[in-house]
Amino acid sequence: MHLCLFEDNSSTNFLPLTYFRPVYDLRCGMLSLRERILSHFPMLPVTLHARTYLADYLIEQHPGVPVNKFISGTYLMVNGRCIMTRQLATLLKKQSPDIVFTSRGEIVAARVSSDVLSTRKVGGAAFEDEAAGLLEPSVFGGLPTVEVSAQLVSYPWDLVYANESELASDFELLIRQRAGAGKRHIHPSAVLVKKKNIHIGKNATIGPGAVLDASEGPIYIDREVRIFPTAVIEGPCYVGEGSLIKIGAKVYGNTSVGAFCKIGGEVEHSIFHSHANKQHDGFVGHSYIGSWANLGAGTTTSNLKNTYGNVKVSIGGSLIDSEKMFVGLIAGDHAKTGINSTLDTGTVIGPSSNVFGSAIHPKFIPAFSWGDAQRMETYSVDKALDVAVKVMSRRNVTASPAYKELFRYVFLLTNHERSRFRA
Repeated sequence: MHLCLFEDNSSTNFLPLTYFRPVYDLRCGMLSLRERILSHFPMLPVTLHARTYLADYLIEQHPGVPVNKFISGTYLMVNGRCIMTRQLATLLKKQSPDIVFTSRGEIVAARVSSDVLSTRKVGGAAFEDEAAGLLEPSVFGGLPTVEVSAQLVSYPWDLVYANESELASDFELLIRQRAGAGKRHIHPSAVLVKKKNIHIGKNATIGPGAVLDASEGPIYIDREVRIFPTAVIEGPCYVGEGSLIKIGAKVYGNTSVGAFCKIGGEVEHSIFHSHANKQHDGFVGHSYIGSWANLGAGTTTSNLKNTYGNVKVSIGGSLIDSEKMFVGLIAGDHAKTGINSTLDTGTVIGPSSNVFGSAIHPKFIPAFSWGDAQRMETYSVDKALDVAVKVMSRRNVTASPAYKELFRYVFLLTNHERSRFRA
């Protein structure tokens, strides 16, 4: 049997975070959705299915893994929006082929043969459409269904709100998988509260006066992390490999920091993908920050309306009621804010946009935009790509031809955003 992760029609609800990645590569807890699913099926060969324009980059990132291809055999198809659990994985393993698992009307997974898949239309949209390659429910039409208990995230804030529980469960998983911390450097004046709930990885450094408080949940400090003097981290929290937590930083619980990030100031209940920067003073709360994003000194996000009402967020050109009181910033890859930028509750910044100025910015800023609260212009894709390549090279990451092609394609794909914004 093969394991196939797929994107369905709701995956585009996670734009701008999913312009550069399939939905199952979004982080929640200490792992991505993909990593968590794979951890429950370690013996199965993996196939990835995603929007067509992502395929070449995925092939480059996962050598030897079939992308958007099915070979003969039986497949366990898992929706990439699924937060996999041990109980659900056990159930999926036990069922016979040619059956669909649903939860509250949505497809969670299916066990189907390649013969069945070969008779279905998979991802029939035009290549130029951002939805090309998504699996529609009709792919599994006519197969018997079983209702299961499962969590499918529907919007970016669902990941933020699921972060607390996933940090706790991932801690137990990673502790089992990565036994033995190895050499690490903890200054004698550092304070570790509830040490049994704290993991400090190989070659990590905890500076003088730093406080790691796991009273409310576990703290996982990955390898090569540096916690600067007087920084305070409250659990549950994950700090990814090679990241820096700067002097005096205040990192509150339910926060995940990806690999090679730089975090300072005040952060609360937020998720940062790899190589994101928020080095300086300012506040980020209930936010989701994409890779290579950089928040300038003094950038502050609002995560609560003065009315204490539900936050509405612009998704796919429509205002969606999050049904949450707290929602902060959703920032795509390579998004940048200038010093003292002020961002309203539920603001969305598209990839490779550059905003500046202390006046409150619009709540939706299209991809590849450049400007302040009064005026936005299109950011040249050539200039944006040149900056991205420079930023990545400073972290010893090479922008491959496939990545550059993807970058340019995302610019074309988001033309409608900029046209609608300026209409």
